Order: sequence, then structure tokens, then C-alpha cells
Amino acid sequence: MFLKAAINGGRTRDENPGVPVTVEQIARDSAQAFVSGANIVHAHARTADGGQTIHPDDIGEMVRAVRAANPQVIIGTTTGLWTCSGHEERMRLVAAWPEDALPDFASVAYSEEGAAETAELILEKGMVLESAVWSMDDVPALLASSTLHQNVRILIEPEDEDPDVAVAACRTIAAHLRENGVTAPLLYHGYDQTTWPVIQAAIEDGVETRIGYEDVLLMPNGEPAEDNAAMIAATLAMALEHSRS
Repeated sequence: MFLKAAINGGRTRDENPGVPVTVEQIARDSAQAFVSGANIVHAHARTADGGQTIHPDDIGEMVRAVRAANPQVIIGTTTGLWTCSGHEERMRLVAAWPEDALPDFASVAYSEEGAAETAELILEKGMVLESAVWSMDDVPALLASSTLHQNVRILIEPEDEDPDVAVAACRTIAAHLRENGVTAPLLYHGYDQTTWPVIQAAIEDGVETRIGYEDVLLMPNGEPAEDNAAMIAATLAMALEHSRS
């Protein structure tokens, strides 16, 4: 199975002391995630006070640290509007990401203003693109985008809080994308209480998935996750159990 490690997102160490926040912690967890079996790593750069950022200095510092820790790690990041003042600033910041320390890939959410333009910029800068939809409402904009068939994957990220509803949303959106000619790999992932049920659905459906502190703080048994590596191991164990059954 193809597994992405989403190692921090906007989580804090008050939520779980294992969340990597500093550059050193992000680099360490990225290397550990790769060794533990994750195919790629998605991390959010942080400011000195722990806030999320896409400032070129912070992106460059994070990417250089991850590659110094393990140059085999494929590292990507967000372009989420919550990391800046809005779309205009996002475009200026992403355009200024350092050429010698570009993330391997970047994510664009089609629930946000300016997603199509941001996706074009990511490709222009030479990064790999992945696009995300949070609900069926986002799908038309994605399907109309000029970069639709240049995505390495499409992320399906239901915001529904009920696990059964979230799983059904993943499957409905996936079917609609396929019916409309999307051939890129699909990735399902949930948030908090929907995380593990959505991962199980991804395994059953043979699509990509992701795990890490960005999505959930607890193991499948409800115990706090010691680290990202423990969650990666649990996900791979679920996949192995499914293959055996």
C-alpha cells in the first residue's frame, strides 16, 4: 500500500508531546517515518512560536533539515490559506520558495480561493502537485482546473465527523472523479474520530492513505500515540491483516 505520513499539521505539543514542531523534530520524525515504512512525508513548517507558515525562509530551513537527516525522504508541504493572510500573499510566498530547497511536492485544497492558480504555480516551480477536495462542493473546481491531469494524486479529505458518513463521502467522491475521467491515484484520509475508519476503507478500496499527528492523536485502541512511527506501524498492520483475510 502507498502510505503518506502527515507528521504534524497544526497540532501542538500540548495536545500530544510527540508532535514535531521544531525544525530538528520535524527532520527527525520525517526520517523516522521513512524508515518505518511511509512512502512520503507531509509536514507543515513552523514559526518560532509554533505557528504554521509557508514563508520561504521557514520552508527552506525545514526542507534542508529533512534532507540532511535523510536525503531519501520525499518531503512535501501545504499551501493552505491559514498559513498566511490570503491568496495574494500565498502566491508571493510560494513564488519565493528557495530553488535549492524546494519541497518535492505541495498540496492545494480546492475548497480555497485561488486553488487553480496556486496549482499552476507549483508546477511552474518544478514541484510535484497533489490536489485535495473536502466535499463534493469542491469537485467541480478541481475538474475544471488546467492542472487536473498533472496531479500525482487527488486527496479526498471528508470533514464529516461521523465515521460512516466520512467513509461514504470518500467513496462517493472517488466514484464521481473516476466517472469524470480522473486517472490519478486517489488518497483517502480522515480527521480525529474518522481517521482509522477512513484508513480501513482506503485499504479495502485499494487506494492510497495517510496517517500521522496532523490527522489523529490516538491509536486505534484509543490510547495516545507515542509517535508518528507507532501510527505508521498500526496502519501497515491493518493493511497486512486485510491482505491475509
